[in-house]
Amino acid sequence: MVWRLIIDTGRDPYWNMAIDEALLILRENGLIHNTLRIYWFKPSSVTIGYFQKVSDSVDEDYASTLGVPYTRRITGGGSVYHDENGELTYSVIASLNDFPRDPIERYRVICSGLVRAIEYFGLRGEFKPINDVLINNKKVSGSAQTWRKNAFLQHGTFMYNTDLDKLAHVLKAPKEKLSSRGLVSIKERVTTISIELGRIVTRDEALKALIEGFKNALNVDFQEDSLSSLENRYAEELVNKYRSLEWIRRK
Repeated sequence: MVWRLIIDTGRDPYWNMAIDEALLILRENGLIHNTLRIYWFKPSSVTIGYFQKVSDSVDEDYASTLGVPYTRRITGGGSVYHDENGELTYSVIASLNDFPRDPIERYRVICSGLVRAIEYFGLRGEFKPINDVLINNKKVSGSAQTWRKNAFLQHGTFMYNTDLDKLAHVLKAPKEKLSSRGLVSIKERVTTISIELGRIVTRDEALKALIEGFKNALNVDFQEDSLSSLENRYAEELVNKYRSLEWIRRK
């Protein structure tokens, strides 16, 4: 099977989330093929899960000081710090007919691409249900899903060199979630490929690893493509939603 591969340059969080939603709508209506999109955020940004409150998820004062914008996703899950120089985000937009109907099994299949990407660096990754990938029991990737009748979107992180000090300051984690793991700070439960390797990993290395990882895990070939005029037009119609305070603070 041949999938589209879109490697997207750095965009702000409003455009990145608008594009992912546009691709889901178009795949749901059979107007595009299964697609893997790999992209990064510029500037560094935060996205929060659909069901979260901004005040519980983001240190807004610290984010403002750093110039870190944030928006809400259409997918669930927790808040994510997207480091412009240390994290890649992937999105899989595909037909539900090509994947298990059970959401956790879909997570398992797609996250195996991340596990394979970690193996590219000679490290051992582990899928931890519901939606995390770990190295040495520390989180290096988290993912989130949403779906329609015929298609679904799963997107997530790949922290190859994220600044964990900034991550720990800009994100808020529920104290009960940390204490249940015997932790004090978010920083204690996350890691990066660079930390685990003991050297700086570049964006190009991480990108190559992700492409190979998903190719092997999904047993597909990729045809590199770019966003079409139709996809850009749909994203343009959605981007203002992601900029609006009504959407960002809807909970």
